[in-house]
Amino acid sequence: MPKFNVTVPHTLSKEEALERLKRFSDLIGNRYAGQVKDISQSWDGDKLNFGFTTFGFKIGGVVESTDSGVSVAGDLPMMAAPFKGKVESSIQEELAKLLRA
Repeated sequence: MPKFNVTVPHTLSKEEALERLKRFSDLIGNRYAGQVKDISQSWDGDKLNFGFTTFGFKIGGVVESTDSGVSVAGDLPMMAAPFKGKVESSIQEELAKLLRA
């Protein structure tokens, strides 16, 4: 499976970044209601395990927050490999909006 990785720096406290991340799946679900479904999330300390389906592809991964940034890593189905760049840029853009001070 192809992997995707995105890191977005922030100037927030780790706690504030985590609070914003906890609202992230709701925001994405509302903003992309016609494109994203079956959103799942489970927290393990400062790590968020997530999954969703978009255009028939199941995507999952882990979000980790630190004092200076948020990183997202996950797997794409082989059929979604051509869209890796789009997935990464979309995640980068949405997280940057979320984490603006």
